[in-house]
Amino acid sequence: MRNISRRGFIGGSAIAAAGLGLVGCSGGDTGQAEADTSENTVNAPQELIDAAKEEGELIVYGSCEEEHVQACVDHFKELFGLDVQFQRLSTGEVQAKIEEENGNPSADVWFGGTTDPYNVAVTKGLLEPYEAQNASHLISDTYRDPDGQWYGIYKGILGFMVNKDELERLKIDEPKDWDDLLDPKYKDLIWLSNYNTAGTAKLVINTMIQKKGHDEGIKYLVDLDKNIHVYTKSGSGPSKNVGTGECTVGIGFLHDGIMQIVDNGYGNIGLVIPSSGASYEVGATAIFKGCKHPNAAKLWIEYALSPDCVERAAEAKAYQFLVLDNAKQPEIATEYGLDPDNVMEYDFEDAKNNTERYVEEVMTALGGGDAERFQTE
Repeated sequence: MRNISRRGFIGGSAIAAAGLGLVGCSGGDTGQAEADTSENTVNAPQELIDAAKEEGELIVYGSCEEEHVQACVDHFKELFGLDVQFQRLSTGEVQAKIEEENGNPSADVWFGGTTDPYNVAVTKGLLEPYEAQNASHLISDTYRDPDGQWYGIYKGILGFMVNKDELERLKIDEPKDWDDLLDPKYKDLIWLSNYNTAGTAKLVINTMIQKKGHDEGIKYLVDLDKNIHVYTKSGSGPSKNVGTGECTVGIGFLHDGIMQIVDNGYGNIGLVIPSSGASYEVGATAIFKGCKHPNAAKLWIEYALSPDCVERAAEAKAYQFLVLDNAKQPEIATEYGLDPDNVMEYDFEDAKNNTERYVEEVMTALGGGDAERFQTE
């Protein structure tokens, strides 16, 4: 199965009639399959399962890697027999789309991607509160919205990925910390994601402002821009180009670098945890307010907060740390020196209230951004 293109997705009530070619996970049988619950550890109320089956379908926007979304969607279908469709979009794209749809969303749930865009959606009243039963397994209240408007499912460490061969060829050392990236020797060697489209880049903005203060944080990003060669649409974009040598230094989540090393065979990639303290993402899931399948959406949240869902990540080459006390952690992340507890104290409330303004301020400071460098496709 393959995901549809971003252009191919249209919203609202036209979904069924338009035959959009969304990724469907119902197989060839158009009838409802009985749920195979023999390995089901979701622990969802039976009345919720029955109500979700009555609705019969679910539409997911996924903001983690497509293979990760696909694996989770497929397993949800196996467990509960619903017709499930998904589209992979960056968090910034989802945020913009649901703002435009304004309470009449063309999808039911959001899955994966950093919480900063989720929190912007919270401030605009675009997410539906739900007190999930399985939220009791979250290891800390850090990993949920206080009102149940989003829940954390994983934690990713922000850092740098470097092409060791290219650094050796250029006779320059790898950067050890954020300030090192401003050195002119890295001019045109650094890739980052687009502040407008990627939750990863929004996290970079918030991280710099929280580390350095508002004015100095924005000044840092303006100075960093002098060394950046490409801004990719997706947060994982830099990691995909480090091993090939197109990108010498990529800023992003280190679990993406691990995937490139372990699964794609790029042994020339080095991982750098910033010496002044790593920042981190909480990957989340949420229900869209006004969704067409509210019970299926609630069942998805219960599923997303269970080992049945989160343990699919490592099988799909996604090596983030998990934030549920009953889930098995991906051992490979610690083998590469990552520690989920060795991170800065991130101010989620400040990010919630100010991310949108900070993005506007940074882009204004950058003169609006060169369209060729700030990729949107």
